[in-house]
Amino acid sequence: MDRYIEFASNHYLLVFALICAVFLLAQDLISNSFNKHENVSPLIAVTKMNADSTAIIDVRDPQEYIKSHIENAINIPLSKLEEQLASLEKYKNSPLIVVCQTGARSVSACKTLTKAGFGQVFNMQGGMQSWEENKLPIQKSSSTKE
Repeated sequence: MDRYIEFASNHYLLVFALICAVFLLAQDLISNSFNKHENVSPLIAVTKMNADSTAIIDVRDPQEYIKSHIENAINIPLSKLEEQLASLEKYKNSPLIVVCQTGARSVSACKTLTKAGFGQVFNMQGGMQSWEENKLPIQKSSSTKE
């Protein structure tokens, strides 16, 4: 035991880094276990779109959406998602794939949708950036769809 204390006192930065790494891993593990949505890759998202009547919810801002988006995606910016939940009511029992630019904003949207009672919610990992990197089809428009 004395050797551990001696090591910790001589290498306090290493011990601190280890404690931080363990804390962050535990936090990630715990938060992922409580998520009610699943993460899917763009290729699995395409499979789901082809197999089911899956709706795509794009939570980016309208100017991002206009530049490029998935065909038939419904653009509802993350900031307006809660007030637009009623317009998504018809998709309550359908699979929903939520997408943003990099996959960060869509996690918040997935949490909002699952909290509102949507059963099959999927977060597309990597967002539109990953979609375009996989050379999947995009659509450009001059107006938003809602």
